[in-house]
Amino acid sequence: MRIQAVTLMASLATPAFAQGVGSGPVVFGDWRQDAPGVVHRITPSDLPAPFATSSAARGPSVVAMPQPAPLHVLPGFKVSLVARGLDMPREMRTAPNGDVFLAESGAGGIRVITQDDPQHPAIFARDLELPYGLLFWPPGPHPTQLYVAAGNRVVRFGYQPGQRVAADGPEVVIPRLPTGGHWTRDLAASPDGRTLYVAVGSASNLGGGMPAEPPGGLAAWQAAHGLGAAWGDEQGRADVLAYRLDGSEAKTFATGLRNCSGEAIQPETGSLFCAVNERDGLGDNLPPDYVTHVEPGAFYGWPWFYIGDHPDPRLHNAPPGLSSQVTVPDMLIQPHSAPLGIVFYEGTQFPADYRGDAFVALHGSWNRAERTGYKVVRVRFRSGKPTGEYEDFLTGFVLSDRAVFGRPVGVAVAADGSLLVSEDGNGTLWRVSYRP
Repeated sequence: MRIQAVTLMASLATPAFAQGVGSGPVVFGDWRQDAPGVVHRITPSDLPAPFATSSAARGPSVVAMPQPAPLHVLPGFKVSLVARGLDMPREMRTAPNGDVFLAESGAGGIRVITQDDPQHPAIFARDLELPYGLLFWPPGPHPTQLYVAAGNRVVRFGYQPGQRVAADGPEVVIPRLPTGGHWTRDLAASPDGRTLYVAVGSASNLGGGMPAEPPGGLAAWQAAHGLGAAWGDEQGRADVLAYRLDGSEAKTFATGLRNCSGEAIQPETGSLFCAVNERDGLGDNLPPDYVTHVEPGAFYGWPWFYIGDHPDPRLHNAPPGLSSQVTVPDMLIQPHSAPLGIVFYEGTQFPADYRGDAFVALHGSWNRAERTGYKVVRVRFRSGKPTGEYEDFLTGFVLSDRAVFGRPVGVAVAADGSLLVSEDGNGTLWRVSYRP
């Protein structure tokens, strides 16, 4: 497949900016309030009761990209289309020489989009089952391996800087991961190089296929698999798993994360962060999705609880005493926004106050009457920790209540400090650059 690459600048006409969205029910909003610079802050005290609204089934209609694309960014920023014709582009990583490695999940391969010839991207690897997460190792200017998380396993390829086609087939690192259900498997590695983090989402919305008790009893199960670990069809799922870099010494790192679709290491603290899709079916404004640092041994609530000790009224078999041990996530996102990719900004092109903040791609969901997501947001950090606020950064993919032309997935910082955004609605890749 030949990818069409263009550099057409999107429309820079931007809606009126807002400073914030208030408190109470108004914090949940919808796409009509989205605009670069709008600040969102949702707290647990803002949560409505379950079923305060009906649970909508309203998937988007993905339409062809308008010309010009009506995307919006803050003054000084420019958004341009880099490539189109991609087959379900998902996560991305930037190689030290500036090549962009992109998981083309629909095609089962890894594309390399180069700076010198973006119209003819190379195929680094193919014949993978739903590739998603990518990781160069070791970090720095001379990685020797590229790890790839597919839907069923983790493999790695030998890599030399500048290499655009794998010299050999994949080496299997983790031979089996649970399949079906949420299939997005992201990767991150601890700064000390000792731990490979693999995110595995749940098989179901709410723990379907879990018998009343785990084999061997609850106490023995949690001792072996972690506090709040699910069982039955959900065994080893809704978790972050930890391995050595060679795939050995498997253990559960954290539990109760329904679908951590994006992982990243915060550069100042070295902490692992997850962008998490929460459950469906409790109403338009419940529960929020979230971004959080992930503590070893922590339990984040799924399936029995959400956003702390709020019980899901559809379940009545929570393990005794578990509600008091739920870890509350750091920063809440508009419900049913479906956060996927996350990246920390360490470039120098953007204004200095962006450095250390995170960008998160919101893919959008079917489970809301009034559409949210379909944008990229900036998560504000202070001293390596989220402030609890996030700001709309790139908006405009929603055209109407029904129609969207883009669903953001992956975010990566390019070699020149610009931000790259993949979206899988129309299979495009975008660049956001800054020139004051």
